[in-house]
Amino acid sequence: MPQSNRFRPNPYDVPWPRRRFLIPALAAVLALVLAVATPAQAPAPAPALGKADATRYLDTVRTLASPDMEGRGAGTKGIDRAAHLLEQRYQSLGLDPAGTQGYFQPFTVTTGAKLVAHNDLQEDFGGKKRTLKLNEDFVPFSFSSSGQVEAPVVFAGYGASAGEFGYDDYAGLDVQGKIVVLLRYEPAGFADKSGNQGLTQHAALITKAINARNHGAKAVVVLNGKLGDGEEDVLTRFGSVSGPENAGILLVQVKNRAAQDWFAAAGKSLPAVQDQINANTKPESFAFPGTLHLNIDVQIDMLHASVNNVLAYLPGKTDEYVIVGAHYDHLGYGNADSLAPSQIGQIHPGADDNASGTAGVVELARLFAPLKGQLPRGILFMSLAGEELGLLGSADWVQHPTHPLDKAIAMINMDMIGRIKGEKVYVGGVGTGSSFQSILALQKNSSFHFDYSAGGYAASDHTSFVARKIPVLFFFSGLHSDYHKPSDTWDKIDAPDAARLLDFIDAVIMQLDTAAERPKFITVPADDPHSGVTSTGGGGGYGPWFGSIPDFGQSENGVRFSDVQPGSPAAKAGLKAGDVLVDFAGKPVRNLYDFTDALRRSKVGDVVNVTVLRDGKPLKASVTLAQRR
Repeated sequence: MPQSNRFRPNPYDVPWPRRRFLIPALAAVLALVLAVATPAQAPAPAPALGKADATRYLDTVRTLASPDMEGRGAGTKGIDRAAHLLEQRYQSLGLDPAGTQGYFQPFTVTTGAKLVAHNDLQEDFGGKKRTLKLNEDFVPFSFSSSGQVEAPVVFAGYGASAGEFGYDDYAGLDVQGKIVVLLRYEPAGFADKSGNQGLTQHAALITKAINARNHGAKAVVVLNGKLGDGEEDVLTRFGSVSGPENAGILLVQVKNRAAQDWFAAAGKSLPAVQDQINANTKPESFAFPGTLHLNIDVQIDMLHASVNNVLAYLPGKTDEYVIVGAHYDHLGYGNADSLAPSQIGQIHPGADDNASGTAGVVELARLFAPLKGQLPRGILFMSLAGEELGLLGSADWVQHPTHPLDKAIAMINMDMIGRIKGEKVYVGGVGTGSSFQSILALQKNSSFHFDYSAGGYAASDHTSFVARKIPVLFFFSGLHSDYHKPSDTWDKIDAPDAARLLDFIDAVIMQLDTAAERPKFITVPADDPHSGVTSTGGGGGYGPWFGSIPDFGQSENGVRFSDVQPGSPAAKAGLKAGDVLVDFAGKPVRNLYDFTDALRRSKVGDVVNVTVLRDGKPLKASVTLAQRR
């Protein structure tokens, strides 16, 4: 399960830990939706299933979380080993291959970035030149653009334009075509103004980069600034900070000592300027002397890898089918999503996230395999890759389905089901299928306490299916302190409880498969992709309601909409699924980060002019932003 409490754009009504994962507790909405739900018709008698085997289940988790699997990170040999293991398991059960290459459906993902030749930074003081040393004096950020810029230099404080706090480092400052020098983090007074002690979105490096770019700057130089007692002026490790593939501006970090002469030439000192900003929460921006120019050259190559969804099919008597899925990828040796940054480089085994859900799919496949050809509907078992990189495996499948999408009656997703606490299990998407509440109510023999939520959007693979109007159910046992750390190990999995949950889930699958009528998809309007939920610990949220749902499989410039919510501002403006947003209120939109930043800077009631590409042609629309429902 991807995480997002470090300022990753949140495209759904859930904080994706960079987001702390919270299943929306929409009890009132759930009650409203379920009050009009169509009761499930009594199922036809179905063949009996065996019981889930806790020992088999735990053995699969242990194998997937073993050192040989290298944390199942994209680009490692370990994830290929995991894919072949799953292929062998499905094959041994006699299930039909359902990929494009046997059981596999390969696709390409971006796994990171690397510095290549000619990463240079040179200062020129009136003809006196000095070259800074890569990884000693400066380092690019992995989401910097590649290119070369030579320009004069200005200081823009913390690089914040925070209208909600009456603060703008760019007010009255000409940065067009120039290089801006910025401090990390944000003015100390923002915490008081926001009403909490956490950082706001203005502290995020990607927010600073987008703001500088939108003000016309050509490059950004980031300084750590004044350090606390015992702190060292350390350069950020390349690749350790998340962002888009290309922020649209050059972005580097420089050590304080390398910039001291710049401030001295302006008759200032870095610590004094920073103290002044923090004391008054007022900008202290200025232009460095015109004799100072910087020449910055950044060259970055993106790293790519081929990974596989592993797909197996249990044929039924008709061409309709139920999807049962879980992602099997994890963080490998750790990356910017690790919640143990000091342990990046160690294997993050991902036993609960999500060897637990993957082992659940394998165990359910074992239980249903003897019923091949006997059930009214088929079952498509999915082991999905690329989820930790942004739901990429499920996005790829719904764009290139190996079975007809219109024949999929429901998608069951399991993400982190191995550490049930106090008998509590979260079930999302209950409002997306007309018969779901009735089907769940039929399972009366469970001692679990189920926390139901209506909405189908959250930071896991079922989201790709609800965007295609396929009803979804999402099973999740909750977060824990080992999430996204090397300590998420197999020995902490509660296999007996997980097996009991699988017995509950297999009964739900059987009810869906044998029901006389398929569940009708229901749109749950409370799930808003840009809702105002704050994942950063600070104020600001994600702005007013727009009403689009992004397409995670998209690779081109802009933000493609996989859907537009009925009755939303976007829908009222005539926007629809397939449109690609490229401009918002005069600001370019290259990716979700740009879109999220633009929404955060907007207010309820604003009428914004947007440009989308529809069938490759630009289309302009005016969207009246609304308050989140």
